[in-house]
Amino acid sequence: MTPQADLGIFAISVAAGLIGALAGVGGGILVIPALTILFGVDIHLAIGASIVSVIATSSGAAAAYVRDRMTDMRVGMFLELATTTGAVCGALLAAAVAPAFLYVLLGVILLGSAGMQVSRMGEETPPAVSTSGLATRLRLASSYPDRKLGREVPYSAQRIPLGFVLMWIAGLVSGLLGIGSGVLKVIAMDGAMRLPMKVSSATSNFMIGVTAAASAGIYLGRGDVDPQIAAPVALGVLTGALIGARLLQRISNRSVRLVFLPVLIAVGIETIGRGLGFGI
Repeated sequence: MTPQADLGIFAISVAAGLIGALAGVGGGILVIPALTILFGVDIHLAIGASIVSVIATSSGAAAAYVRDRMTDMRVGMFLELATTTGAVCGALLAAAVAPAFLYVLLGVILLGSAGMQVSRMGEETPPAVSTSGLATRLRLASSYPDRKLGREVPYSAQRIPLGFVLMWIAGLVSGLLGIGSGVLKVIAMDGAMRLPMKVSSATSNFMIGVTAAASAGIYLGRGDVDPQIAAPVALGVLTGALIGARLLQRISNRSVRLVFLPVLIAVGIETIGRGLGFGI
Protein backbone atom coordinates (compact mmCIF):
# COMPACT_ATOMS: atom_id res chain seq x y z
CA MET A 1 0.00 0.00 0.00
CA THR A 2 1.27 3.52 -0.89
CA PRO A 3 0.93 6.52 1.48
CA GLN A 4 -1.74 7.91 -0.85
CA ALA A 5 -3.70 4.66 -0.61
CA ASP A 6 -3.39 4.66 3.18
CA LEU A 7 -4.73 8.23 3.30
CA GLY A 8 -7.59 7.30 0.99
CA ILE A 9 -8.47 4.29 3.13
CA PHE A 10 -8.37 6.46 6.27
CA ALA A 11 -10.67 9.12 4.73
CA ILE A 12 -13.22 6.55 3.55
CA SER A 13 -13.07 4.84 6.94
CA VAL A 14 -13.88 8.13 8.72
CA ALA A 15 -17.00 8.51 6.58
CA ALA A 16 -17.91 4.86 7.15
CA GLY A 17 -17.46 5.22 10.91
CA LEU A 18 -19.62 8.35 10.99
CA ILE A 19 -22.48 6.74 9.06
CA GLY A 20 -22.05 3.47 10.93
CA ALA A 21 -22.26 5.15 14.34
CA LEU A 22 -25.43 7.02 13.36
CA ALA A 23 -27.18 3.95 11.97
CA GLY A 24 -25.74 1.34 14.36
CA VAL A 25 -23.96 -0.73 11.71
CA GLY A 26 -20.35 -0.21 12.79
CA GLY A 27 -18.85 1.03 9.54
CA GLY A 28 -17.54 -2.31 8.35
CA ILE A 29 -20.52 -2.74 6.06
CA LEU A 30 -19.21 0.20 4.01
CA VAL A 31 -15.48 -0.42 4.52
CA ILE A 32 -15.52 -3.88 2.93
CA PRO A 33 -16.92 -2.82 -0.48
CA ALA A 34 -14.70 0.29 -0.46
CA LEU A 35 -11.55 -1.77 0.13
CA THR A 36 -12.42 -4.41 -2.45
CA ILE A 37 -13.90 -2.16 -5.16
CA LEU A 38 -11.72 0.97 -4.88
CA PHE A 39 -8.42 -0.47 -3.64
CA GLY A 40 -8.48 -4.03 -4.99
CA VAL A 41 -8.03 -5.64 -1.57
CA ASP A 42 -8.81 -9.35 -1.34
CA ILE A 43 -12.25 -9.92 0.18
CA HIS A 44 -10.92 -12.00 3.08
CA LEU A 45 -8.28 -9.37 4.00
CA ALA A 46 -10.97 -6.69 3.75
CA ILE A 47 -13.13 -8.69 6.15
CA GLY A 48 -10.19 -9.08 8.55
CA ALA A 49 -9.56 -5.31 8.56
CA SER A 50 -13.26 -4.64 8.95
CA ILE A 51 -13.71 -6.87 11.97
CA VAL A 52 -10.89 -5.02 13.75
CA SER A 53 -12.54 -1.70 12.88
CA VAL A 54 -15.90 -2.92 14.19
CA ILE A 55 -14.35 -3.53 17.61
CA ALA A 56 -12.79 -0.04 17.53
CA THR A 57 -16.11 1.55 16.54
CA SER A 58 -17.99 -0.18 19.30
CA SER A 59 -15.41 0.85 21.90
CA GLY A 60 -15.61 4.51 20.85
CA ALA A 61 -19.29 5.11 20.12
CA ALA A 62 -20.75 2.73 22.70
CA ALA A 63 -19.11 4.55 25.63
CA ALA A 64 -20.73 7.83 24.62
CA TYR A 65 -24.13 6.20 24.09
CA VAL A 66 -24.04 4.50 27.50
CA ARG A 67 -23.17 7.82 29.14
CA ASP A 68 -26.11 9.52 27.40
CA ARG A 69 -28.53 6.66 28.36
CA MET A 70 -29.18 5.81 24.73
CA THR A 71 -27.98 2.21 25.03
CA ASP A 72 -30.28 -0.41 26.57
CA MET A 73 -27.76 -2.61 28.35
CA ARG A 74 -30.28 -5.27 29.39
CA VAL A 75 -31.55 -5.72 25.84
CA GLY A 76 -27.99 -5.78 24.52
CA MET A 77 -26.67 -8.39 26.93
CA PHE A 78 -29.76 -10.59 26.52
CA LEU A 79 -29.47 -10.59 22.73
CA GLU A 80 -25.70 -11.15 22.83
CA LEU A 81 -26.42 -14.72 23.93
CA ALA A 82 -27.72 -15.30 20.40
CA THR A 83 -25.27 -13.16 18.41
CA THR A 84 -22.03 -14.51 19.89
CA THR A 85 -23.11 -18.10 19.22
CA GLY A 86 -23.98 -17.24 15.64
CA ALA A 87 -20.73 -15.30 15.16
CA VAL A 88 -18.56 -18.29 16.06
CA CYS A 89 -20.54 -20.52 13.69
CA GLY A 90 -20.15 -17.99 10.88
CA ALA A 91 -16.42 -17.50 11.39
CA LEU A 92 -15.84 -21.26 11.19
CA LEU A 93 -17.75 -21.39 7.88
CA ALA A 94 -16.20 -18.29 6.29
CA ALA A 95 -13.11 -19.98 4.81
CA ALA A 96 -15.29 -22.40 2.87
CA VAL A 97 -17.51 -19.72 1.28
CA ALA A 98 -16.66 -18.39 -2.23
CA PRO A 99 -15.79 -14.64 -2.41
CA ALA A 100 -18.47 -14.06 -5.06
CA PHE A 101 -21.10 -15.34 -2.65
CA LEU A 102 -19.80 -13.02 0.07
CA TYR A 103 -20.18 -10.04 -2.28
CA VAL A 104 -23.75 -10.96 -3.18
CA LEU A 105 -24.72 -11.68 0.42
CA LEU A 106 -23.33 -8.33 1.56
CA GLY A 107 -25.27 -6.53 -1.18
CA VAL A 108 -28.51 -8.28 -0.27
CA ILE A 109 -28.05 -7.23 3.37
CA LEU A 110 -27.51 -3.62 2.30
CA LEU A 111 -30.60 -3.51 0.10
CA GLY A 112 -32.68 -5.29 2.72
CA SER A 113 -31.71 -2.64 5.22
CA ALA A 114 -32.62 0.07 2.68
CA GLY A 115 -36.13 -1.38 2.41
CA MET A 116 -36.48 -1.27 6.19
CA GLN A 117 -35.34 2.36 6.26
CA VAL A 118 -37.96 3.34 3.66
CA SER A 119 -40.76 1.65 5.59
CA ARG A 120 -39.82 3.56 8.78
CA MET A 121 -39.04 6.90 7.12
CA GLY A 122 -41.91 8.86 8.65
CA GLU A 123 -41.72 7.31 12.12
CA GLU A 124 -39.94 9.26 14.84
CA THR A 125 -40.83 6.85 17.66
CA PRO A 126 -42.71 3.51 17.61
CA PRO A 127 -46.45 3.50 18.46
CA ALA A 128 -47.19 3.19 22.17
CA VAL A 129 -47.97 -0.39 23.25
CA SER A 130 -48.54 -2.19 26.55
CA THR A 131 -45.63 -4.06 28.10
CA SER A 132 -45.80 -7.82 27.45
CA GLY A 133 -45.45 -10.38 30.23
CA LEU A 134 -42.10 -11.62 28.88
CA ALA A 135 -40.75 -8.07 28.62
CA THR A 136 -41.83 -7.46 32.22
CA ARG A 137 -40.10 -10.63 33.50
CA LEU A 138 -36.89 -9.85 31.59
CA ARG A 139 -37.14 -6.12 32.39
CA LEU A 140 -36.86 -5.11 28.74
CA ALA A 141 -38.90 -1.90 29.09
CA SER A 142 -37.18 1.43 29.67
CA SER A 143 -36.90 5.02 28.38
CA TYR A 144 -34.28 7.35 26.93
CA PRO A 145 -33.81 11.17 26.85
CA ASP A 146 -34.33 12.58 23.34
CA ARG A 147 -32.79 16.04 22.96
CA LYS A 148 -34.39 16.55 19.55
CA LEU A 149 -37.90 15.92 20.94
CA GLY A 150 -37.09 17.55 24.28
CA ARG A 151 -38.60 14.78 26.40
CA GLU A 152 -38.12 11.30 27.89
CA VAL A 153 -39.32 8.61 25.45
CA PRO A 154 -40.63 5.35 27.00
CA TYR A 155 -40.53 2.03 25.13
CA SER A 156 -40.98 -1.73 25.63
CA ALA A 157 -39.51 -4.65 23.66
CA GLN A 158 -42.08 -6.59 21.62
CA ARG A 159 -41.92 -10.02 19.89
CA ILE A 160 -38.88 -10.99 21.95
CA PRO A 161 -38.53 -14.63 20.66
CA LEU A 162 -38.49 -13.38 17.03
CA GLY A 163 -35.86 -10.81 17.92
CA PHE A 164 -33.72 -13.49 19.57
CA VAL A 165 -33.81 -15.71 16.43
CA LEU A 166 -32.96 -12.75 14.18
CA MET A 167 -30.02 -11.93 16.45
CA TRP A 168 -28.60 -15.44 15.99
CA ILE A 169 -28.81 -14.93 12.23
CA ALA A 170 -27.15 -11.53 12.67
CA GLY A 171 -24.28 -13.17 14.52
CA LEU A 172 -23.91 -15.79 11.77
CA VAL A 173 -23.64 -13.05 9.14
CA SER A 174 -21.12 -11.22 11.33
CA GLY A 175 -18.87 -14.25 11.42
CA LEU A 176 -19.13 -14.72 7.63
CA LEU A 177 -18.60 -11.08 6.60
CA GLY A 178 -16.76 -9.48 9.50
CA ILE A 179 -19.13 -6.49 9.56
CA GLY A 180 -20.59 -6.76 13.03
CA SER A 181 -23.98 -7.39 11.34
CA GLY A 182 -25.25 -4.10 12.73
CA VAL A 183 -27.77 -3.84 9.91
CA LEU A 184 -29.53 -7.02 10.97
CA LYS A 185 -29.28 -6.05 14.63
CA VAL A 186 -31.02 -2.74 13.92
CA ILE A 187 -33.64 -4.50 11.78
CA ALA A 188 -34.31 -6.95 14.63
CA MET A 189 -34.60 -4.27 17.31
CA ASP A 190 -36.29 -1.51 15.29
CA GLY A 191 -38.44 -3.69 13.04
CA ALA A 192 -39.19 -6.88 15.01
CA MET A 193 -38.86 -5.76 18.65
CA ARG A 194 -40.12 -2.20 17.93
CA LEU A 195 -37.52 -0.31 19.94
CA PRO A 196 -36.97 3.38 18.99
CA MET A 197 -34.50 3.84 16.14
CA LYS A 198 -32.00 5.75 18.26
CA VAL A 199 -32.07 3.08 20.98
CA SER A 200 -31.70 0.37 18.34
CA SER A 201 -28.70 2.17 16.82
CA ALA A 202 -26.99 2.84 20.15
CA THR A 203 -27.60 -0.69 21.46
CA SER A 204 -26.37 -2.17 18.17
CA ASN A 205 -23.13 -0.17 18.47
CA PHE A 206 -22.66 -1.65 21.95
CA MET A 207 -23.35 -5.19 20.71
CA ILE A 208 -21.30 -5.27 17.49
CA GLY A 209 -17.98 -5.11 19.27
CA VAL A 210 -18.83 -8.12 21.45
CA THR A 211 -20.06 -10.07 18.43
CA ALA A 212 -16.99 -9.19 16.37
CA ALA A 213 -14.61 -10.11 19.19
CA ALA A 214 -16.18 -13.57 19.30
CA SER A 215 -14.89 -14.30 15.78
CA ALA A 216 -11.85 -11.96 15.51
CA GLY A 217 -9.45 -14.51 16.98
CA ILE A 218 -10.34 -17.00 14.27
CA TYR A 219 -9.61 -14.46 11.51
CA LEU A 220 -6.32 -13.46 13.18
CA GLY A 221 -5.18 -17.06 13.51
CA ARG A 222 -6.02 -17.71 9.86
CA GLY A 223 -3.82 -14.78 8.72
CA ASP A 224 -6.71 -12.67 7.39
CA VAL A 225 -5.75 -9.56 9.40
CA ASP A 226 -3.12 -7.44 7.59
CA PRO A 227 -1.90 -4.67 9.97
CA GLN A 228 -1.02 -2.38 7.04
CA ILE A 229 -4.67 -2.40 5.97
CA ALA A 230 -6.32 -2.79 9.37
CA ALA A 231 -4.49 0.16 11.03
CA PRO A 232 -5.78 3.04 8.84
CA VAL A 233 -9.22 1.42 8.71
CA ALA A 234 -9.48 1.12 12.51
CA LEU A 235 -8.20 4.68 13.13
CA GLY A 236 -10.50 6.17 10.51
CA VAL A 237 -13.61 4.30 11.59
CA LEU A 238 -12.99 5.15 15.25
CA THR A 239 -12.63 8.86 14.42
CA GLY A 240 -15.87 8.85 12.43
CA ALA A 241 -17.68 6.89 15.13
CA LEU A 242 -16.81 9.42 17.83
CA ILE A 243 -18.17 12.24 15.64
CA GLY A 244 -21.32 10.25 14.88
CA ALA A 245 -21.94 9.55 18.56
CA ARG A 246 -22.03 13.30 19.26
CA LEU A 247 -24.44 13.94 16.38
CA LEU A 248 -27.01 11.23 17.09
CA GLN A 249 -28.57 13.02 20.06
CA ARG A 250 -29.07 16.21 18.03
CA ILE A 251 -30.76 14.90 14.88
CA SER A 252 -34.05 13.14 14.15
CA ASN A 253 -34.53 9.53 13.13
CA ARG A 254 -35.75 10.77 9.74
CA SER A 255 -32.48 12.67 9.21
CA VAL A 256 -30.45 9.56 10.01
CA ARG A 257 -32.43 7.51 7.49
CA LEU A 258 -32.26 10.20 4.79
CA VAL A 259 -28.45 10.23 5.03
CA PHE A 260 -28.06 6.46 5.21
CA LEU A 261 -30.60 5.31 2.60
CA PRO A 262 -28.86 6.42 -0.64
CA VAL A 263 -25.53 5.04 0.59
CA LEU A 264 -27.08 1.64 1.28
CA ILE A 265 -28.76 1.48 -2.12
CA ALA A 266 -25.70 2.58 -4.13
CA VAL A 267 -23.20 0.33 -2.36
CA GLY A 268 -25.64 -2.59 -2.23
CA ILE A 269 -26.25 -2.55 -5.99
CA GLU A 270 -22.55 -2.21 -6.80
CA THR A 271 -21.55 -5.00 -4.42
CA ILE A 272 -24.12 -7.42 -5.83
CA GLY A 273 -22.96 -6.52 -9.35
CA ARG A 274 -19.36 -7.24 -8.46
CA GLY A 275 -20.29 -10.56 -6.93
CA LEU A 276 -22.13 -11.51 -10.13
CA GLY A 277 -19.22 -10.35 -12.31
CA PHE A 278 -20.71 -7.04 -13.47
CA GLY A 279 -18.98 -4.63 -11.05
CA ILE A 280 -16.30 -2.13 -12.03
